[in-house]
Amino acid sequence: MSGHSKWANIKHKKGKADAERGKIFTKIGREIAIAVKEGGGDPSVNGKLRDVIAKAKANNMPNDNITRSIKKAAGELGNVVYEEITYEGYAPGGVAVIVDVITDNRNRTASDIRHCFAKNGGNLGTTGSVGYMFDEKGVLVVERAPDADEDEMMMIALDAGATDVQTTDDAFEIYTAPSEFSKVREALETQGLSFLSAQVQKIPQNIVKVDDPETIDKIVNMLEMLEDSDDVQEVFHNADLPEDEEDDD
Repeated sequence: MSGHSKWANIKHKKGKADAERGKIFTKIGREIAIAVKEGGGDPSVNGKLRDVIAKAKANNMPNDNITRSIKKAAGELGNVVYEEITYEGYAPGGVAVIVDVITDNRNRTASDIRHCFAKNGGNLGTTGSVGYMFDEKGVLVVERAPDADEDEMMMIALDAGATDVQTTDDAFEIYTAPSEFSKVREALETQGLSFLSAQVQKIPQNIVKVDDPETIDKIVNMLEMLEDSDDVQEVFHNADLPEDEEDDD
């Protein structure tokens, strides 16, 4: 899940990717299908496809799988029609949740998402009901070596067009405007950098602190149910959950 403690959540997500690699690859395959439909199967002329490939590599998706997904998408476009939909709503405790999906059956997905919210005491809202609480930003996460020079990374990133760099013990988090994400990512790749995560995310403007154990359990269960849904690509929220809860998740 992608909340406010972005690197902690990305690390958590990568742990889930190791456990559920096939499901992650399937979801990225759908993103590839959308990108190929919009701009063709040649990454050299399809910027969106290049971005999805970068995300695939950050999730350790083998090159053979990526190539196969592109070819499959190009061959199946006439048979399967995917569409991107965003759902918005609230989890218990007033926590705002955004769910990005890619689906070939809008009715099935809407029912599934509604069930995830309702079963855990949440409320599915209308388009725009919580989206204004989040900012879209490109986020590139680079593993931080023990001897890494923070000032040098800052200079490299800002020269490439990044808007901000945040440093943790584990990583450098490089932020871009969504429109500049591809350009910055490609510029950093030419510098020899590889990414632990590379995608445009929805970053909450404000955080909701949750202390009640029962409420925390409902929120975590709801987020897990959403992420386990085959149609769900990303889940963003603004909850400040205890680290041990997210680690157990």
